[in-house]
Amino acid sequence: MKLGKVEFCHFLQIIALFLCLSGMNQAELSRSRSKPYFQSGRTRTKRSWVWNQFFVLEEYMGTDPLYVGKLHSDVDKGDGSIKYILSGEGASSIFIIDENTGDIHATKRLDREEQAYYTLRAQALDRLTNKPVEPESEFVIKIQDINDNEPKFLDGPYTAGVPEMSPVGTSVVQVTATDADDPTYGNSARVVYSILQGQPYFSVEPKTGVIKTALPNMDREAKDQYLLVIQAKDMVGQNGGLSGTTSVTVTLTDVNDNPPRFPRRSYQYNVPESLPVASVVARIKAADADVGPNAEMEYKIVDGDGLGVFKISVDKDTQEGIITIQKELDFEAKTSYTLRIEAANMHVDPRFLSLGPFSDMTTVKIIVEDVDEPPVFTSRLYSMVVSEAAKVGTIIGTVAAHDPDASNSPVRYSIDRNTDLERYFNIDANSGVITTAKSLDRETNAVHNITVLAMESQNPAQIGRGYVAITILDINDNAPEFAMEYETTVCENAQPGQVIQKISAIDKDDPPNGHQFYFSLTAEAANNHNFTLQDNKDNTATVLTRRNGFRRQEQSVFYLPIYIVDSGSPSLSSTNTLTIRVCDCDADGIAQTCNAEAYILPAGLSTGALIAILACVLTLLVLVLLIVTMRRRKKEPLIFDEERDIRENIVRYDDEGGGEEDTEAFDMAALRNLNIIRDTKTRRDVTPEIQFLSRPSFKSIPDNVIFREFIWERLKEADVDPCAPPYDSLQTYAFEGNGSVAESLSSLDSISSNSDQNYDYLSDWGPRFKRLADMYGTGPDCLYS
Repeated sequence: MKLGKVEFCHFLQIIALFLCLSGMNQAELSRSRSKPYFQSGRTRTKRSWVWNQFFVLEEYMGTDPLYVGKLHSDVDKGDGSIKYILSGEGASSIFIIDENTGDIHATKRLDREEQAYYTLRAQALDRLTNKPVEPESEFVIKIQDINDNEPKFLDGPYTAGVPEMSPVGTSVVQVTATDADDPTYGNSARVVYSILQGQPYFSVEPKTGVIKTALPNMDREAKDQYLLVIQAKDMVGQNGGLSGTTSVTVTLTDVNDNPPRFPRRSYQYNVPESLPVASVVARIKAADADVGPNAEMEYKIVDGDGLGVFKISVDKDTQEGIITIQKELDFEAKTSYTLRIEAANMHVDPRFLSLGPFSDMTTVKIIVEDVDEPPVFTSRLYSMVVSEAAKVGTIIGTVAAHDPDASNSPVRYSIDRNTDLERYFNIDANSGVITTAKSLDRETNAVHNITVLAMESQNPAQIGRGYVAITILDINDNAPEFAMEYETTVCENAQPGQVIQKISAIDKDDPPNGHQFYFSLTAEAANNHNFTLQDNKDNTATVLTRRNGFRRQEQSVFYLPIYIVDSGSPSLSSTNTLTIRVCDCDADGIAQTCNAEAYILPAGLSTGALIAILACVLTLLVLVLLIVTMRRRKKEPLIFDEERDIRENIVRYDDEGGGEEDTEAFDMAALRNLNIIRDTKTRRDVTPEIQFLSRPSFKSIPDNVIFREFIWERLKEADVDPCAPPYDSLQTYAFEGNGSVAESLSSLDSISSNSDQNYDYLSDWGPRFKRLADMYGTGPDCLYS
């Protein structure tokens, strides 16, 4: 009969228990011939009990305590006078001892993988005196292992990689299983490895767990991943051993074993001749089954008639060959191009050169399509010159353009007025002759850059552009003048021949050989006795004094006319006036005061005195303004009755009546009683605003008595009512007035009228009209019945 795993374990436990019981005689204490044990003195007492190491089988499944061994002393005569005690690891909790017989039992199920042995101490005591009759001894209970733990792969599941096309026996990865059983006892922890899934591609070493390739030339492009199941079994792989499994995912890594190949032997693309330079013409790609760096390739044009017109580069992301234009295409010049393109791997593995050349060739034919092109100028830039003295209509130059298409359509010319806003130039629409349209001035604009448009007569949408630079030639049309506005001074104590100013000139013209100016005094100033002019022959001149003794009181300003002539042909001249001021100078000749009016000021008033006077006047003005401002802001004192108590804050409340149902705002009974006029009593803590509102009219007009009585009644109630609004609040009641031509329209007087109208229907209108029904109704409950 074949035993299962559980039955086999029980069988092993029974055999181990039998072996344990058969060896108990060696574990029992043997009596040795010795002297009685005592502790006093230095007499060496021979031990009277010894035992060997105890063994206990782990994972005991029985219901009764497991017998471990027996302690016995020769002193024990069997009369019950000796008792045995046990201490140490697991004493009383796991191991118990019969104090009469010395039998040791294990009360719990033990696991060697949790604790392999226990160290305990045993002692025999006199039951009466409780004194030891033997010295305390230490012994070990060792847990005997059984095969109760299967091998485990602590690092699984595994992932590994191996290059494709690897030879047989190439190591892939090593797997390791651990068994918690005792490796020193039996074969419980001796593990062997085997492969359950993954054959015939891989194998595993039974003892080491090293996984190796088992087939040659495994191709990643055919299958790039394999799932292996590895088993580890203890008991050296024998029947009844426990086993564990793990998975290993093996990925074949790529090698460059596939050359690039073009899917087609030839390609053809059509491109318009107007395609700009650097535009992409086509994208071609050679197929390569490899990946990553092994699929990187380079493209190059090796032959054809378009070597200088096209170029090819590689797209690093897609590994495509990108064909672009290097030169402009012209359908009229060439209608097609043929290119021989090669694609080759950049990283070739020498081991796989036998698989073929790692490059491929293809042919690309490019057809140039004709498009309607705009006119083309014979030159990209025209340079022309014209004198600024040229008259209107002078011919400057000619531009020419033609239609590059086979139709050779006539061309018409025009000027882009955005480049000639002032319209200095015109162009003949048919001949392209450029002429002047206005007078030119080099000093305003020396170079004119204009754009000429050439349009096809048959298709005006096709416009070509040409660029013309017109340089204006200079003529001598500007007279020289002072280089700057000079501020010239002469000291009162100047000596004859003293230099007071150096002048220079400028000219807006630009002669080819540069400027040359000549300076002199005008004819009327040549013989003056004050100043003279010396031409320095370097486009500058010097002004000098002829005398001394200049005085501001006599003449404070001198005007010296200077005549300047240029070297143009014909030469131009101008007269410029130099203003010279007479100044009071210090010892170093630096001007201090140049105003002649300084001598007119009184001697006693200096500049400081004038500033002091001005400050005093300003101070007085500020004081006057402050006084006026203070007076305007000053308020008149409020006049109140001495008997009244003026509160600090007055808050005014304007209350509006709440309608007919509001009986709190006023008392209707007070309005009905026309004959009662109560004495007015003023509040001491507030000044009622109503007292200032036309009080004399109340006495002169009897009709106002009703409202005055009502107001003062409400005021009195508010004074004594603690729940009324704050005492410093005001309630305003507006009086409509009297004297209307239509007389009173109020319903308050209706009660005394002779009207025979019946108002009993008001009582049927609901609670909102109850007050009116009480006032005007004729029922028995009427107020005035």
